[in-house]
Amino acid sequence: MPIKRLKPYTPTTRYQTYYDFRNLDKVEPKKSLLQVLNYTAGRNSQGRITVWHRGGRHKRKYRIIDFKRDKFDIEGTVVSIEYDPNRTAHIALIKYPDGEYRYIIAPDGIQKGDKIISSNNAPIRIGNCLPLEKIPPGTNIHNIELQPGKGGQLCRAAGSYATLAGFDEEYAIIKLPSSELRKVLKTCRATIGEVSGKDHNLVVFGKAGRKRWIGIRPTVRGVAMNPIDHPHGGGEGRGKGNHPQTPWGQPTLGYKTRKKRKHTNALIIERRKSKRKK
Repeated sequence: MPIKRLKPYTPTTRYQTYYDFRNLDKVEPKKSLLQVLNYTAGRNSQGRITVWHRGGRHKRKYRIIDFKRDKFDIEGTVVSIEYDPNRTAHIALIKYPDGEYRYIIAPDGIQKGDKIISSNNAPIRIGNCLPLEKIPPGTNIHNIELQPGKGGQLCRAAGSYATLAGFDEEYAIIKLPSSELRKVLKTCRATIGEVSGKDHNLVVFGKAGRKRWIGIRPTVRGVAMNPIDHPHGGGEGRGKGNHPQTPWGQPTLGYKTRKKRKHTNALIIERRKSKRKK
């Protein structure tokens, strides 16, 4: 998806960039695939803020996405490629011969009128869904299941994909975008191709107002708070006596929180590489 850059009419538009939506279909979302999306603005059932910096966004409807791809051996046709406000990737509306419609995450390169299918014997083509054991090594895949029949959980964000590296007995070995090598059962399913919207990381908001439109509120530094509000707060001037902590006292900036005896550790062959400069 190309990025549109504005002319510098104001200091804000000098840096703002937007998606160019010319390649998307300007259609109303399918009513039968919409749900009311309750927005809590980071509050729990008691009304207390449990997730900071959320609130005040535009109203949205949730598009029901077919992550399971469980309509087997029936070829569907791509009716439209649409914008989804709830995710970074675009979505594709699929129509099946029996009249049923479903939304899927749109792979990069899929076009209106293309045919897709979910089958054990489907051809290796963008948008088709197969078990990992039927996909040749070296293929880029997305929407990967971790448990058979549960639906895709990995590689669903814009531009993401994993690579099928090989097989080991009843497991497939996949290389994730984080560079982690991981085992997944061969019977789990995945979709061929990369997720659409690979230019998403090039979008520059340009002003605080655009952040507010999507529900992101201002972030206040801990050192600017009072001692009662944050472990970094208080002190004369800029005190640096505390180790970096969350507002609830949990160490941060490099502190590992993954459980040492987590059952999925046995499936991770190689951990992701740290991006922090040492």
